[in-house]
Formats: sequence, structure tokens, C-alpha cells
Amino acid sequence: MGEGVKSGRSRPPGAAPARRPYSSTVRAEGARRTRAAIVEAATALFIGRGYDGTSLADVAEAAGVSRPTVASAFGAKAALLSRVLDQALAGDDDPVPVRDRPWFRPVWEATTPGGVLDAYADVCLLIGGRAGHVIEAVRRASDSAPEAAELWESFLRTRRAGAAMVVEHELVAAALRPGLTVQTAGDVLWTLNDPDLYVSLVERQGWPPEAFRSWLADSMRTLLLDDDAG
Repeated sequence: MGEGVKSGRSRPPGAAPARRPYSSTVRAEGARRTRAAIVEAATALFIGRGYDGTSLADVAEAAGVSRPTVASAFGAKAALLSRVLDQALAGDDDPVPVRDRPWFRPVWEATTPGGVLDAYADVCLLIGGRAGHVIEAVRRASDSAPEAAELWESFLRTRRAGAAMVVEHELVAAALRPGLTVQTAGDVLWTLNDPDLYVSLVERQGWPPEAFRSWLADSMRTLLLDDDAG
């Protein structure tokens, strides 16, 4: 290479300047903050006014953005409701399955059947506390909106799959009460993992969260495990 000649490709005359990496990062972070503001606003409105009583324009106004911005970020109102539910259940917008999240890990790390159910009671306490009212909003919306009814049925299936995942844990499955099948045990746990139990007992009846958690763990142990199980 001759002296005085710069290495690298030169930009053709009239070509646009190379995009600076930081500008893309800034835009991505701005878009993330906008989506977060929209989800936060939609969560409050769906809980407070209901699905039918909330429009994308309402969400946009509450989030401080334009209606086209909301539509561009999430599409139809049903998709926004779905995102609100997903984020309430998971706690954030990271694309990580519930079973792989740090707060679910104690279920897999438990060393006794009772320990598995105790850890799962902690999971139910966490989800009930942060998602109970959103789930109720979805249930109410399902009465009048077909798209919300589909989301509600999907949520019920997901809850049932979560219960099945726990009772099929090798420690729990090996310690079920005599005569209790894995299928029936899953049905029982599906009933107990309903976030509305948290809302009903903690928020409506005034139970301390830890008292609810203890009752739930004891109920799971009593209904599912053999008396000799640890």
C-alpha cells in the first residue's frame, strides 16, 4: 500500500454517511421505552375501565404518544391485551419462558416433593400479586369480545400446562397420594394455581401474603402428596 493512501474502502461520491452504531442503539432504547409506557398505560386502563371501555386512543393519550404509534407498536387492541397479560405474568418483556426464569428455578432445584410444591406456591404468590387484576380483566373481556375469549382460553391452557409440569416433576410424580393419577393431580393443582385465589384471599379478605402462601403450600401438600412424602 502506497504511502499516504488510507486503508479501508472510500465512500462513493454522494453516498449516505455510514450509520453510527450508537444511533441505532439510541433508537432501539427509545422504542423500548415507548412500548413500556404503552403497556403500563394499557394495563391501568384495562383494569380500571375494562377492555370494552378502553380504546387505542385512550391508551395513546395515557402513554403520551399518538394513536398511530400504539397501532404501529402492537397492532390491534387484542394484541395489546395479550402483551399486557404476558408481561404481567412474566414480570418483564424479555422473551424467556416462565420455566426458565430465575424465580421459577427453585421448583427445579428442590430436593423433596414437598420442597417442589413449596417453591411452586412461591411462584403462585408472585404471579397472583402482580397479574391477578390483569387476569380478571381478561376474563371479563372474554364475555363480550371473541378475540379476548381466545386469549382467555389460551391462558387457561397455559395454566393447566404449568400445573402438569409440576406434578410430572419426578419427585412429585413418585410421591402422589395412593390412587391419585398424574392427570387428576394436574387438575387439582390447576385449581390451586388460579391467581384469583390470591386476589380473593389477600386483597379482598385481607390475608397477609405469607399466610396465603403457607395455606397454599399446605393445601398442595395435603391434596397431592402421600402422607409419608417429604
